[in-house]
Amino acid sequence: MTAQVVRGHVFHVAGNATLATAVEALVSLPDGALVVDDAGSVAWLGPYADLPPAYADVPVRRADFVLPGFVDAHLHYPQTFAVDAYGGGQLLDWLERCIFPAEARLADGDTAGRVAEEFVRRRVAAGTTTAMVFGSAFPAAQDALFETHREAGLRLVSGRGVQTVGPPAAAPLLTGEDEAVQLVADEIERWHLVDTGEPATSKLQVAVVPRFSLSVTRRTLAALGELYEGVRGRGVYFHSHLSENDRPGDGEVTAVRATYQVRDYLDTYDGRFLPGSEVGGPGFLGRRSVLAHAVHCSDRELARLAETGSSIAHCPTSQQFLGSGTMPWRRTSAAGVTVAAGTDIGAGDEWLIPRVLNDTYKVHLSEPGTDSIALAPAELLYTGTLAGAQALDLDDRIGNFDVGKDADFVLVEASGWDPLARALEYATQQAEDEIVAADQTLFALLMGLREPALKAVLVAGHEINLRPLRWG
Repeated sequence: MTAQVVRGHVFHVAGNATLATAVEALVSLPDGALVVDDAGSVAWLGPYADLPPAYADVPVRRADFVLPGFVDAHLHYPQTFAVDAYGGGQLLDWLERCIFPAEARLADGDTAGRVAEEFVRRRVAAGTTTAMVFGSAFPAAQDALFETHREAGLRLVSGRGVQTVGPPAAAPLLTGEDEAVQLVADEIERWHLVDTGEPATSKLQVAVVPRFSLSVTRRTLAALGELYEGVRGRGVYFHSHLSENDRPGDGEVTAVRATYQVRDYLDTYDGRFLPGSEVGGPGFLGRRSVLAHAVHCSDRELARLAETGSSIAHCPTSQQFLGSGTMPWRRTSAAGVTVAAGTDIGAGDEWLIPRVLNDTYKVHLSEPGTDSIALAPAELLYTGTLAGAQALDLDDRIGNFDVGKDADFVLVEASGWDPLARALEYATQQAEDEIVAADQTLFALLMGLREPALKAVLVAGHEINLRPLRWG
């Protein structure tokens, strides 16, 4: 590739920021220049007027806005065509009536190929350059997912969804316990770091992914834990669901505690899955462990997540769809856990991370009493970009425009979505100073962005141009 200068209003949360420091770390360059070198890395960032002479002859590409590529910390590939499924109700009912049958269709190779291609297309349309993806139960479908991502050039962390027990509707997705572990081991050997062989450069990585604790047994958890102990050092991830739903009487959290006879749901992922939360084998928590939802966690569980460096994928859009409740923002962030954004396709019905950030702002402003919080624009941008990179342990490579990082970014042309263009036109009319103007502009951009306004999506400086569909 050749070097390029990208000129436009640049926003990013710089450095090693956290949620607590995101406001101070926000960079706004109304007429900024992002220089991408011929290796696809960020070579320079600053006001266009200060562009160094060394880049004077580098081709310039213009856009209204330049943002880091969005990071989706949790979505389901087999649910690509199950968005807005009717008739499910809350989580456990929805899984049985809507999702298990939909996921079973990926046993057919042609269907899996079509789903993989549509999944990638929707990711690109939404500007999601990096994603942690809950995979299919079927190895051939996972092959299609990884291969399609390799061809597209997108970053992917995924693993087959492990289920060894479940209701009759889940029967096509179940395997024996020994087979389940072997299939996970095979997937790691086939796909982890397959593109470059190096964690520092690979775009394709594998996770160990039990669906959730009710979909496996103590024996399965013990065997997967032993497998994970052996591959953790190779950068393999862990991903699952945690405390999503607690409907009175028969919700997920209550069912997990009753089935495993443990104190906390999190104990089942922490190796403490024997009755009384006794240790039964190696746990999964750690730097590359991401758990989706965490709506109903105790303070003890949040402290353990923070202690181990595990992260939460926050999915407010899907939590509303399933009536699961709201992850308590103040309590969770105060515990020191990294919280990244997840669309949770298909309970979530928005592929675009800014739409999830829109819901994030609304649901936490609506929390009762002193739990209510109005998140700052910088905190929202952080949650959808750098926090996701941190959750995936990729923040040394992506998440913002620090010099030396891979140039993953999206270009926004506001005229592509007229309501956004009009909102931005009036966003700063009452601004008192540059800081207020930046906040108002970024807030309007994140709240109003839609897919038609995304002009281009680039990963490591390469524009993602999809090939024609291969599947009928």
